[in-house]
Amino acid sequence: MKPIIKLLLEGGSLDTQQMAQLLNVSEADVNQQLAELKTQRVLLGFRPVLNLAHEDSGVVRAVIEVRITPERGGGFNRLAERIGRFDEVESCYLMSGGYDLLVFVNGASLQRVAAFVSEKLSTLEGVLSTATHFMLRSYKENGFLIETKPEETDRLKVTP
Repeated sequence: MKPIIKLLLEGGSLDTQQMAQLLNVSEADVNQQLAELKTQRVLLGFRPVLNLAHEDSGVVRAVIEVRITPERGGGFNRLAERIGRFDEVESCYLMSGGYDLLVFVNGASLQRVAAFVSEKLSTLEGVLSTATHFMLRSYKENGFLIETKPEETDRLKVTP
């Protein structure tokens, strides 16, 4: 793995100047490497990690397990790419186990997500079944713990 990719994965919110210092290269070199990674479609974008518990975002998030029939000559790829093109779909993964695809969906309301599943997703040819799970609360996002209040322990404080 290239050092800059490792730094992107583990470095959190480092800017290019900080990356250059850690990699012992110039900031121009870091910018050039990032540009190359974008051209090669290795680096597809940057995304902030948000604690939506502090923000009334009005976004409903759901995880959908999808069972599909593989297509001759295309396997799961063609249908997975078609599902991934929907605006509501945040992420789509091929999985092993009891279902074939794991789809992360965002919607303005429970009804909008339900309508997406019943009107768009489940009606696609090749989709055998879906199971929708609504996300109620996030405890960890992309490696960051989401803390809503300071940690409390059940132990009493000890004083000398």
